Amino acid sequence: MTTRIVELRRGILKKNDELAAGLRDRFTAANVLVLNLVSSPGTGKTAFLERTLRELLAQGSRAAALVGDLETDNDARRLAASGAPVRQINTHGICHLEAEMVGKHLDGWELAALDYLFIENVGNLVCPSSYDLGEKIRVALLSVTEGEDKPLKYPTLFNSADAAVITKMDIAEAVGFDREAALRNINEIRPGIRIFETSAKTGAGLAEWLGYLQEQGANHAGS
Repeated sequence: MTTRIVELRRGILKKNDELAAGLRDRFTAANVLVLNLVSSPGTGKTAFLERTLRELLAQGSRAAALVGDLETDNDARRLAASGAPVRQINTHGICHLEAEMVGKHLDGWELAALDYLFIENVGNLVCPSSYDLGEKIRVALLSVTEGEDKPLKYPTLFNSADAAVITKMDIAEAVGFDREAALRNINEIRPGIRIFETSAKTGAGLAEWLGYLQEQGANHAGS
């Protein structure tokens, strides 16, 4: 039974990787920078993305989002208030997004009309780590309320990430967040990773984050 489960999982991941490769080619051809945002529930991922979308649109950038949740379109409606095109993906019990789901929800969108496409994954630190969505950049988010040892407990996600974002820094002192320990733990799992310390509420760290997006977008266009 164990062997059959392993073989089935390998087959599922192989199919997903093939579909993700096709999506990556499609995104590259459209010259759109795609980011996959992954975190546990309650990290403040939606608030962070909402602030990001508003800031990008205010700068004249063209950004859109796909939002993954088991049920409801609450987050999609919240993000759409930013003025960006947003589509909801409901997984109906599946704990992660898959490349096939992303592909189906791109129908009718002119990708070449976008500079950035954000994929807000289902709130989970385990399953999304194994599924490539064709993104250029995977971002792991950690809130100050979750504990500084999250990167050590969930190393696969942080090791596969291209950037890490610490959220809710405005309440770091109130919750006793050990900043140095968190930075040390992230770097232990993924040495040299770009880390952004942010607050969607106050805007702290957003300038650095937006600068990173512009830098990555320019690099992507150049390649």
